Amino acid sequence: MDPRHLSEFPAGFFSRSDETDDADFYAFDRFVTHIDDGAIVAVGELYDELGLAGDASGPVLDICSSWISHFQSKPERLVVTGMNAAELAANEMADEWLVKDLNVDPTLPFDDDAFAAVTCAVSVDYLTRPLDVFAEAARVLRPGGVFVCTFSNRCFPTKAIRGWLANQDAARMQIVGRYFELTDGFAEPTLEHRNPAAHTDPLYAVWATRQP
Repeated sequence: MDPRHLSEFPAGFFSRSDETDDADFYAFDRFVTHIDDGAIVAVGELYDELGLAGDASGPVLDICSSWISHFQSKPERLVVTGMNAAELAANEMADEWLVKDLNVDPTLPFDDDAFAAVTCAVSVDYLTRPLDVFAEAARVLRPGGVFVCTFSNRCFPTKAIRGWLANQDAARMQIVGRYFELTDGFAEPTLEHRNPAAHTDPLYAVWATRQP
C-alpha cells in the first residue's frame, strides 16, 4: 500500500481480530452463498446494466470468488480467483480459475489491459491491502473497463478488517469509494444502494471506470 495514503485511515484500520493464516480459514469447503437470493439477483442485474454479461462482454476477472459468480448469464470469458480450490473448480461459469491470496500477494498474474471488467462480490471487506489490489485491478483493466465491488451487511467478522466493522453501510460505501479515489487510473466512482425497497439482504455497489 502506498505509504502516502496510510494517513487516510486510522491506525489498525486494516487489522483483524483473527490474523492467523487465511489459507487455513478458507481450507474448509463452504458451498454456501453469503447473501440471499434477492441480493444475488441485484448483483446480476447490476452486471447486466454495466454490460458485463453475455457474448459481447469481453473477458471478465472475478476476484475473491467462490463456487458461484453472481452473473445472470455467462460473460464471454470468465476468469476467477479465490481462496478455496474445490469451490473455484465447481464454478460452472468459470473458464479458468486459480487460488490466490490477495492479502499475502496482491499482484494479479495477468497482462496489462487483459480484461474488460473486474468484479469483487461480497469480499472487499476482507482485503487488508486494498489499495494494492485496486491498483492491480486498474492495471489489468482495459481503458473504459469497469471494476465493480458489491457487498451487503454480512461477513465473517473475524476476517473482516476492523475499519469495516467499525462503520455502518453508508460509510462502508464511502470507504470503497475512497479506495477508488486513491488509486491512479480510475474515474470518479459511483456509489449505490441497489435494492433499498427490497425485503432481502441489502446490496451496495461501488464501481468506477478505468481511464485511458
